[in-house]
Amino acid sequence: MASRRRIRAIVRVFRMRPCVTALQGKSGGNANFNLLRTHMNPLEAQLVYPLGEALPETGSLLDVAPGVKWLRMPLPFALNHINLWLLEDEIDTDGGSQRGWTVIDCGVATDATREAWTRIFDTQLNGLTILRVICTHCHPDHVGLADWICKRWNAPLWMTTGEYGFARMMSAGLPGADGTANFPFFRKHGLSDPAMVAQLEGRRSYYPTMVPAMPESYVRLHDGQQLRIGPRTWRVITGFGHSPEHASLVCDALNVMISGDMVLPRISTNVSVFAIEPEANPVQQFLDSLDKFADLPADMLILPSHGKPFLGLHTRITQLRDHHAARLQEVLEACVRPQSAADIVPIMFKRELDAHQLTFAMGEALAHLHKLWIDGILKRDIFPDGVISFRI
Repeated sequence: MASRRRIRAIVRVFRMRPCVTALQGKSGGNANFNLLRTHMNPLEAQLVYPLGEALPETGSLLDVAPGVKWLRMPLPFALNHINLWLLEDEIDTDGGSQRGWTVIDCGVATDATREAWTRIFDTQLNGLTILRVICTHCHPDHVGLADWICKRWNAPLWMTTGEYGFARMMSAGLPGADGTANFPFFRKHGLSDPAMVAQLEGRRSYYPTMVPAMPESYVRLHDGQQLRIGPRTWRVITGFGHSPEHASLVCDALNVMISGDMVLPRISTNVSVFAIEPEANPVQQFLDSLDKFADLPADMLILPSHGKPFLGLHTRITQLRDHHAARLQEVLEACVRPQSAADIVPIMFKRELDAHQLTFAMGEALAHLHKLWIDGILKRDIFPDGVISFRI
């Protein structure tokens, strides 16, 4: 009993100050809002979806704010879609002002995504060109077709240095960043089941398949940077924990944030430890990064990479903090006996996982163990066979 009280006391430190709950009970004027709520989980029901159940058809656009278009591309995963964005733009050139579009994120390099983009290029651009491509981060669903789009339109790629560098390394399959790097790393963290190992073996060329090439140069984005896109200014907010230097984009004039993967309405953002940074503490980095959104307006429209545009940013941030506090508590309680990351996976993820999901589940289990270990709450042991475990 004393041990359980100690666990509860420790976990309370992970629960940050409560954020203001935004816009509860408002439907944004959408007549279908109450119907939509019946299909939500309890956390989603605390948010507001001003577009209701509207979704852009593949290869078409949907207006979400003045000069901001929403498009949606298929993904070959359980998470079966990504939201991308087109922003009306205008830049000064040697020949004068040129109107066109800025692309935000690109989708994976599959024939289906190329075909959808081609349909948009042929029918949805109003005769204008793509002026630049901005990628929020280096994951394949965001950067996969960046090189293809940039070459097609002779457009520059804009990314943070951390994201661009990682994308170049992983697309090239450099040692330590290639698909094989995580096999010995996960074995050290207890992954020994032959079937699970065989699943991961099938991911040797995962990243280069989804991101076959990257542009050979880029324009740097950095935290606090002000970008003029068309008639409006957008500012960069960088975030950490999910990826090396994720860029979200905020337009105060529109009261809109393109959040990328940092704030999603339905699922929690993955935070993982992988072989290339084996001592990382991404849970702490992610929680710290959420603080950077604290001063944004409660009624700001959030345009996420997965799920639907929503209102209720501060409510969602509170939910994400509570989610990680709960995961930390269940991991801590399990560690009354020594636990490897592989031991923690079925505790945190109680469903069957495919190879794609297993990779992130291992990384996320280890991320929560690392936060508790780096905070001095857990001890880490390395056994003679090289397997690493954690305990109270």
